[in-house]
Amino acid sequence: MKIAGKMARLGQETAFDVLNQAKALEAQGKSVIHLEIGEPDFDTPSPIIEAADAALRQGYTHYGSSQGLPELREAIAVEASQVRGIPVSADRVIVTPGAKPIMFFTIMILAEEGDEVIYPDPGFPIYGSMINFVGAKPVPLVLREENDFGIDLEELRSKITPKTTLLILNSPHNPTGGVIPGEQLEEIAALAVKHDFWVLADEVYRRILYQGNHVSIASFPGMAERTIILDGFSKTYAMTGWRLGFGIAPEPLVQHFVRLVNNSVSCTPTFIQRAALACPTAEPDVAKMVAEFAVRRKAIVEGLNAIQGIRCRWPAGAFYVFPNVQGVGMPSREFARYLLHEFGVASLSGTAFGDAGDGYLRLSYANSLPNLQEALRRIEACVQSIK
Repeated sequence: MKIAGKMARLGQETAFDVLNQAKALEAQGKSVIHLEIGEPDFDTPSPIIEAADAALRQGYTHYGSSQGLPELREAIAVEASQVRGIPVSADRVIVTPGAKPIMFFTIMILAEEGDEVIYPDPGFPIYGSMINFVGAKPVPLVLREENDFGIDLEELRSKITPKTTLLILNSPHNPTGGVIPGEQLEEIAALAVKHDFWVLADEVYRRILYQGNHVSIASFPGMAERTIILDGFSKTYAMTGWRLGFGIAPEPLVQHFVRLVNNSVSCTPTFIQRAALACPTAEPDVAKMVAEFAVRRKAIVEGLNAIQGIRCRWPAGAFYVFPNVQGVGMPSREFARYLLHEFGVASLSGTAFGDAGDGYLRLSYANSLPNLQEALRRIEACVQSIK
């Protein structure tokens, strides 16, 4: 039986493969500390759970608009206008089951064979996967440790061609925790306007910052009409399993997003959308979560830098570290596997995020401080066993 050739171009998110391996080891009785999966380890705040329960009892169990409930889109638009400093109307908001559909649909709408899409390397693996899937040319923009995994503007300029249709930015960044400074975003915005390409701004970690305020590239002149903002509730409100994301798109693109939602998932569950209206009441929980992440960040960065053969930059946002493990004496892919199977620490090789991730690991510190301290002890023991 024939399978479409394009399926061979579709990648996957390695974190779930490693999670499955780790779960299999646990089923055999092995102790595993999970630093592989990118989700907060906190419970969803109770006001949101209570709102979901109320919505179910009120009958929000049927189809809704493919674009999203009007009341939630309005709330998203108001908040986005306030925090991003740009006027956003509810008509430009598209609600989706998780934030991934926004990147999926953006690439489907804007890129095809003959087009070029610039994306960060290392970067979230679905970017490159989807670019390949639609038949466009992936153009990796390498993020280097010596630049705190930031954008090299000269390198970006060298990647832009007349075929460039889309640039993908992610700040705060997965897997490195890097944040693009506002002055750099302003220069990138000028390039987008000059060369007339779209920008997908993945801002799903924008609330998890350790200094300064989030700056959106959409706020610069000429960018609101060429930027698709990707955001969601999963990371900020510990709602990963609820699958609730959204996009803010220029008006001409909205109809295309809505058609793709309609053709794929019909709509986002209405009771989950109603629950999200309670998110403003959970702000104290968000503040506590970010404060706890800051404590864990300090512990894991200092702990990793104390291990011979490992060096680690301080992430400015999100809840990941991306340590350089080139000094441990083993390729990062083999090191990650050895660390899991022999020492019970689940991590991801940097190669899961692109060729430029070779020699690095991604560790999520969305785990308890005692578990992180034990993980550091196991990592040190693993390194010593190699030496």
